[in-house]
Amino acid sequence: MIMLKLRIVLSQILIAAVVTMATAGEGMWLPIFLKSLNEAEMQGMGMKLSAEDIYSVNKGSLKDAIGHFGGFCTSEVISSNGLVLTNHHCGYGQIQSHSSIDDNILQNGFWAADHGAEKPNPGLFITFIDRIDDVTKKALKGVKDNMTVKERQSQIDKNIEALKGSYELGQFEDVIIRPFYNGNQYFAFKTVTYNDVRLVGAPAEMIGKFGSDTDNWVFPRHTGDFSLFRIYAGPNNEPAEYSADNKPYQPKYHLPISLDGVDEGDFTMIFGFPGRTNQYLPSPAVEQIVNTLNPAKIKIRETALDIIDKYMRADPAVKIKYASKFASVANYWKKWIGESQGLQSTGALDKKYKYEADFQDKARKKYKSILPEFKQAYSDIEPYAHARDVYNEVALRNIEILSLMRTMRRLTSAYDNNGVEGYNGFKARLLPYLQGWYKNYEATIDQEVMAQLLSTYSVMVGSSYQPVEFGMEWQFSRGMDFAGLAQYLHEGSKLTSLEGTEALLALEPAEAVAALKADRIYEFADRWHQKHTAQVAPYNTHKAHIDSLQRIYMQAQMKTFKNKRFWPDANSTMRVTYGNVNGYKPRDGVKYDYTTYVEGILEKYQPGDYEFDVPADLLKAAKAKDYGQYADKTGSVPVCFIGTNHTTGGNSGSPAIDAYGNLVGLNFDRVWEGTMSDINYDPSICRNIMVDTRYILWVIDKVAGATHLIDEMELVTPKR
Repeated sequence: MIMLKLRIVLSQILIAAVVTMATAGEGMWLPIFLKSLNEAEMQGMGMKLSAEDIYSVNKGSLKDAIGHFGGFCTSEVISSNGLVLTNHHCGYGQIQSHSSIDDNILQNGFWAADHGAEKPNPGLFITFIDRIDDVTKKALKGVKDNMTVKERQSQIDKNIEALKGSYELGQFEDVIIRPFYNGNQYFAFKTVTYNDVRLVGAPAEMIGKFGSDTDNWVFPRHTGDFSLFRIYAGPNNEPAEYSADNKPYQPKYHLPISLDGVDEGDFTMIFGFPGRTNQYLPSPAVEQIVNTLNPAKIKIRETALDIIDKYMRADPAVKIKYASKFASVANYWKKWIGESQGLQSTGALDKKYKYEADFQDKARKKYKSILPEFKQAYSDIEPYAHARDVYNEVALRNIEILSLMRTMRRLTSAYDNNGVEGYNGFKARLLPYLQGWYKNYEATIDQEVMAQLLSTYSVMVGSSYQPVEFGMEWQFSRGMDFAGLAQYLHEGSKLTSLEGTEALLALEPAEAVAALKADRIYEFADRWHQKHTAQVAPYNTHKAHIDSLQRIYMQAQMKTFKNKRFWPDANSTMRVTYGNVNGYKPRDGVKYDYTTYVEGILEKYQPGDYEFDVPADLLKAAKAKDYGQYADKTGSVPVCFIGTNHTTGGNSGSPAIDAYGNLVGLNFDRVWEGTMSDINYDPSICRNIMVDTRYILWVIDKVAGATHLIDEMELVTPKR
C-alpha cells in the first residue's frame, strides 16, 4: 500500500513537471491524446468534462458535433435537426451568391421562415470525423535512415495507399492520412461528408461585418460574425446529394447553448480544424519572414486594396461584387502586418536564439550540424522564395484576369495532352465556373490594378525575373508605361468578359485553343509563367532540402527535450485547444477588458458609414434595452469576449465550449498584436476573439424575430 501511494505521488509530480513545460493555452492537440497528455491540466484549469466526453468512438461526444465547413472553416451542430452555426465570413460566399440588387440579403440579412425557404448551396459540404487512428508504424514501414528524400517519400506513399485500401468505406466516407511532427508520425482520419447544406439565416452585413476592415484583427470588437445553415440527409439519415426530398440531418450529438456565458478566468475550449502553423521553425526562417517575405506581400496587397476600395465606395453594385474578394485579400494583408510587429515586440527571435543555444548544448553530436545547415539553406533559398511570393501575389492572386489564365492553361493542356475528348471534358466543368467568376469581375478595376502591380513587380524583383514584355525592346520602344501596357493587353483580349470568353470557347476545339494561345492576355500570362517557372525552379530543390532538415530537427528536438510536451503543428485536421477568458495589455498604458457589450455598438455607430452603420431593428432593440433572457448580470448583452485559446485560420467558426461542454461563443478572429501565434505563441498578448452566444441569440430573437430558430435549440444554465 505504501509503495502504491508512493507511485501515485511520483506520477502526480511527473505530470506536474510535464505540464510546466508548456504554457496553458498553447498548442493544438489531437483529441485522441487528450486523456494521456491534457486531461489533468484541463481539469486543473476548471474543465468538468472527461477526455471521453470530448472524443469517443463508442458514444456520441463533442467531436460528433464539429464539422469541417467547406474544407476551409469550422462549424458546429446546435440542434437535433441538423442546424449548424458558423461564422458570417465563412458563409459569406453563399450569402453573396443568393444576393442581387433587387434582393440583397447580404445587406439586409436573411431568415428562412421554414425548412422550405432554406436556400441550397451547390458545392458546399460539411465533413465530420468518425475516428482517428495512429498509423505511424504502418506508414513508415520499410523507411530507412539512409534513404534519399525521394526514396523515403516513395516508400511512404506506397504504404499510405495500402493503408487507405484497408478501410471499408461507404459512398460518402473517406480516409485522410496526414503527416505530423514534420513527417515523424502519421494519423488517419476516417470521415463522412454531407453535401446538402442549406442557408438558414444570416444577419444583415452591418451586424455580421460590423467594424469591417477597421476592426479586423483588433479588440475591442462588436462584430456579430455568425450565420446559420442546416444539413440535410437522404433515407436512413445517410449523406446524399441535394434533393427536395431530403430531410434535416439527425446528428449523433449537438451542442447545448449556455445562457450563463463566461466570466473572467473561466475555462474555454476551442474545437475545430486549424489550417497551418509553424511553431518549430528555426531562427533563419523567422528572420526571412519578418525581414523579406512579409514586407513584400504587404506592399502588393495594400496597392490592390486601395484601388478596389475606391471603386467599392463609389458604386453599390461593385461593393456587392467585390465584397467577398476584398475581405479575403484584406484579411491576410492585415494579419501579416500584425504578425511581423508581434514577432518583433515579443522578442520571438531572441527566444529562438536562446532555445537553439540550449539545443546545441544538449543535443547529441549527430544533430549539432542541423542549425548551421539551416542558416545556409535559408540563405540559398531567399532570392527564389522572394521572387516566388511576389509573383504569386501579383500574377496569381491580385491581378484577377492573370490568375484566371492559370485555369485557361489547364484547358489548352487538356487539348494538347488528351485531344478533343480531354478538351471537351474540361470545358464542360469550366463553363459553369466561368459564369460565377465573371459575375464578380470588373475589367476596368482589374486593368488599373494590373498597371499598378506590374510596376510594383518590376521594382521588387531583379531583372532576371522580369517577363520578356517588360524589356525595353518591347515596351518602351512603343512609348508605353505600365498603364499603357495594361490597356494594350485588355484591348486586345476577348477574355476580359464572359461574352468574349464564351464566344471563343464556342469555336471548334482546335480553333478555340489556337485563339486562346494567340490572345494577348493569355500569351502575356503564359510567357511570364514560363519564364518565372524556369527562373525559380531551384526553389523546389532548396525547399525539399529544408523540409528534410525540418523533419530531422523536429525529431532531434523531441529526443533532446524528452520532458517537453510537443504539440503537432496545425495541418487542417481536427484539434482541441484550451485556455481561459482573459483580457490583455498590448502596450504601456493600454489594457483591454475581456468582454464588450451592446452599448459599445451604439458608441461606434456612424449612420451611412459602410463599416459602422447599424440596422434600424438593432438600434430599436438596443435603445429600448429589449434584452430578454440574453442579458448578463450587468443588465446588458455581451457581444464579444477574448481568451488565451491558441487558434489560427481554419478555426473560424469553431465553437467556444465552456467547462461543462456547452456552447458559449463562436471563434472568429485573433487580436492583431497576437497574430504571430502561428510562429510564436506568447500568452501575454495572444488572444482569440469570440462572439458571445447570448448576442447571437439576441440578434436572432429580438432583432430578426426568428424565434422559431431559438425554439429548436437546447438552452441551458449550468452556473445556475
